[in-house]
Amino acid sequence: MRPNFLFSMTAAAVMVFALAGCSDKPAPAAEPAKLPPGVIKPEANLQQGLKVAPVTTSPFSEMLRVAGRIDFDEQRVARIGASVTGRVTDLYAILGQEVKAGQVLARLHSSELGAAQMAFLKSEAQSELQARNAERARQLFAADVIGRGELQRRESELAIASAEMRAYRDQLRVLGMSAGAIARLGKNGSIDSYSPVFSSISGTVVERNVAQGQVVQPADALYTVADLSRVWVVAEVPEQQAAQVAEGQTVEIEVPSLANGAGRHNVTGKLIYVGRTVNPQSRTVLVRTELENREGRLKPAMLASMLIAGKPVDQLVIPAAAVVRDGNDELVYVEVPGNQYRLTRVKLGAESDGMRVVQNGVKAGDRIVVDGAFHLDNERKRLEQG
Repeated sequence: MRPNFLFSMTAAAVMVFALAGCSDKPAPAAEPAKLPPGVIKPEANLQQGLKVAPVTTSPFSEMLRVAGRIDFDEQRVARIGASVTGRVTDLYAILGQEVKAGQVLARLHSSELGAAQMAFLKSEAQSELQARNAERARQLFAADVIGRGELQRRESELAIASAEMRAYRDQLRVLGMSAGAIARLGKNGSIDSYSPVFSSISGTVVERNVAQGQVVQPADALYTVADLSRVWVVAEVPEQQAAQVAEGQTVEIEVPSLANGAGRHNVTGKLIYVGRTVNPQSRTVLVRTELENREGRLKPAMLASMLIAGKPVDQLVIPAAAVVRDGNDELVYVEVPGNQYRLTRVKLGAESDGMRVVQNGVKAGDRIVVDGAFHLDNERKRLEQG
């Protein structure tokens, strides 16, 4: 028994010395406190690159984008027809041709015009006859050959004949004859039943609705001529947003068909008209602007988008550069005590001039990262994956 007792004592002594030796080693360092999910404390070099600013309210003009189209300036469009009923004998203008004011576009033969010219010549001859009769009657009355009643009858016949001649002259002018042409008709007595169709403005033939040999009437539009040096852009603004637009506002026009490799083709204009009524079918209000088009690049019926800056309204806004995305979520980093930043989901509205409207998620006075949020988000993702 004694040897076993000595062995146990020796083993106990060895263990005491071993434990004493271990107590001389330093205690392990405590692990840093783990941050809550979505909170990051950046390193000093990243911290220095961040810019933080409070969320504030500011006047904000929402940019309205509405679909539109290029259209004719209706004040520069002429629908040209014949002044008499007749059959078309000659066509001189074709679709797309540039024409001048007063240029002859077509010619037609009109029996109506011939009959009116004949009636005018007869009335003119009758007026001249009655003028001679009245003059003779005045001489006879002076010689006391006829009475005053006879003189008055001859003068009345002259007045009636003169009135009829003036009426037929006016009818010829309505039928398209100029004052010079009527004067030549009265001088030489030669009837011309051909009537020219003149362009009333300078511009481009954009429609031709007539064929040779066709019988036309004054109500028919044979040609449409448009001056395309200035065009309209028209669009329909939803009635809910109509209160945000007004005449005189600056608008930006995007014309997709004119885009080139360098990007979109944008033109700046001003609203010249805002409709006073709402279209009951589309529930929209018509707006219109006008654009110079001397180079002819803008063509009626081209599709266009109209960007209209609405009236400024004080709203809670943040810089678009402060927003990071995670899938479909939009987030910002809100500063919290201890040089830490909390990832916060926000709901944002329209964007204009690099600012976004805040609908919820942050409030006025919250300090958020407005510059460097992208790098901060990358660091957060790296730490989470590590």
